Amino acid sequence: MSHALIVSKFGGTSMGDLASMQRSALISAERKSTVVVVSATSGTTDKLIEIAKSASQGRMDDCEKSVFSVKERHLGLVQQAGGHEQTVAMLQSYFTELDLLVQNISLLKELTPRAYDHILSLGERMSSLIFRDVLQAALPNKKVTLLDARTVIKTDSNFGKATPQIDVIEREAVARMNLSGDQVYVTQGFIGGDSEGNTTILGRGGSDYSAALFAEGISANTLEIWTDVAGVATTDPRLCPTARIIPELSYSEAGEMAQYGAKILHPATIAPAVRKNIPVFVGSSFEKDLPGTWIRTSVDHRPAVRAITKRSAQALVTITTPTMYNAYGFMSGLFEVFGRHRVSVDCVTTSEISVAVTVDNATLENEKFIRDLEQVGNINIEAGYSLISLIGNELTLKPSLAKTIFGAIDVVNIRMMSLGASSYNFNFLVKEEDSKSVIQKLHQTLIEEV
Repeated sequence: MSHALIVSKFGGTSMGDLASMQRSALISAERKSTVVVVSATSGTTDKLIEIAKSASQGRMDDCEKSVFSVKERHLGLVQQAGGHEQTVAMLQSYFTELDLLVQNISLLKELTPRAYDHILSLGERMSSLIFRDVLQAALPNKKVTLLDARTVIKTDSNFGKATPQIDVIEREAVARMNLSGDQVYVTQGFIGGDSEGNTTILGRGGSDYSAALFAEGISANTLEIWTDVAGVATTDPRLCPTARIIPELSYSEAGEMAQYGAKILHPATIAPAVRKNIPVFVGSSFEKDLPGTWIRTSVDHRPAVRAITKRSAQALVTITTPTMYNAYGFMSGLFEVFGRHRVSVDCVTTSEISVAVTVDNATLENEKFIRDLEQVGNINIEAGYSLISLIGNELTLKPSLAKTIFGAIDVVNIRMMSLGASSYNFNFLVKEEDSKSVIQKLHQTLIEEV
C-alpha cells in the first residue's frame, strides 16, 4: 500500500463546539487520517447518564430538561455546520430514538444494562454525524463516509463494559472499509455491537480503546490520540505545577501509567497497539504544533523513574482466615470470586493467614461480591486511600530507590506497598489527604532533581 494508514481519535473537548470540531477537522486533513474516531461532545455522556437515571426513577421533569438540553446543543451544532438536510433528518431520528428509550425506561421504572448502553451510545452517534459534515467541508476533494462503529467493533454482551472480539473486528474492518486512500471514515468511539445486534459500550474512557481497536483492525501505521493537553506528563499538572511533557514512552511504561491512573490514556489502549507494533502519538488538538508524546516499542532514554501516577478513591480489602495457614487452594478460591464478579485488583500482599488487595471504592457497592468474599474469610475494609505509582525502568535493580522514597516522604504513613511483580512500577498506598504532597515531593526528588 503506497500511503500510510492513520487512525486519529478526538476526545470530547475536541468535539466541544464548532470551532473545536473545525480545528480537529483541519488536523485530520493535514495528517491524512484514514479513520477518525470521535467522542461525544464534552459533557454529553454525563447528560445521557442523568437522563437514563431520572427516567428510571420517575423524575420526568429533570429528565425532560436534560433531554431538551442535549437536543438544543446538537441541533445548534448541526445548523452551524451547514444544516445539511440529510444530517438534520438523521439527527432528528436520533432524538426520536432518545425519546422512545426514555419512555420505555420510565414505563418499566427500570434501567436495564442493555437500555443503559443504548442510550449512552447516542452521544457518539450524534457527534460523529455532525463531525462528518465538518470534515467533508475541510476535505472537498475526498469522500468522507460515516461508519457505524457497531458494525466493526464486535463485542460480547457484557453490557456496561463489553469485551471486544479481536478476530471478528479485524475481519469486519477489512470487509467494510475501502483503504485505498479514496475515502476517509468518521466513526464513533466508546461503542460496539454484539452478535445479536445490541448496542454495547466499552466503558467510560473507551474511545481511546476503540481507536486502538480500529488501528489494529486495519493494521494502521500510526494511532493518534488528540486531546486537550499537549502530551503525556510526568504527573498530573493539576497536582504538581512542575510536571512536564514526556517526549517518548515505551509501550510498557505507557501501559503501566494508564493502568495506574494516568488520565490521558485509557488502560486498554496500549494492548492493540502492541499486538500490531503501531506507534501511538498523543497531542493537543488545541496546540497541534507542539511535539507531544510518542509511544513506541523501545525508546532511547530510559530513566529510573519516568512518571508518577495516582489512582484516587481506593480501598484496602483484607481477607483473613486461619485455614489459609499451610493450606493450598485458598488463593485460587479467593481470586475466583474476584474473577466471577469481574473485579480488577491492582496490588496484592499476603501473610500467613491473610491477603490484602486494593480495589476501587465503587467495587464496595457490589453487595453480592462482598457477601461472596465473606464466605472465604473475615473481611476488613479501609477506604479513603490513593494508590501512588512510580513508573520507570528496572526499578527492582535500583538499590537506593526505597531509601530515596522514604526519605522524601518520611512524615507520611505508607499503608501498603508493592514492588517486584514488574520492573516498571513501584506502588504504595497512602491516605487521600496526603497524596498531593507525596506526589509533589517525589516528583521533585525523583524527576526534577535527577
